[in-house]
Amino acid sequence: MNAINKVQLTGNLGNNPEIKVFENGNKLARFSIATKEEYTTRAGEKSLDTQWHSVSAWGKVAERIETEFKKGSFVSVEGRLVTRNYTDKNGQKKYVTEVVANEAVLNQKTAI
Repeated sequence: MNAINKVQLTGNLGNNPEIKVFENGNKLARFSIATKEEYTTRAGEKSLDTQWHSVSAWGKVAERIETEFKKGSFVSVEGRLVTRNYTDKNGQKKYVTEVVANEAVLNQKTAI
């Protein structure tokens, strides 16, 4: 059986997307999405858990994000989880996990 790396998120953008244009004209869009989950505690109180997700997108998807997505937009993305690492300026190894989106759409409704 094959394992599948697939992520679907729907939430609000925390900031305007950051767009980077490379020498060959290819674009990279980076942004964060907040997802919210409401639940009831053992004490019977309602609580809200907000999670922030880092997202990147390339090419045509990045171009659409550049023109359509703004801070606060309610969006849906689909892609795969990728973990990469780098060494910071202090020589410490850092790990970053993000969603690499292959599809991203602006939703007409706003989140509750």
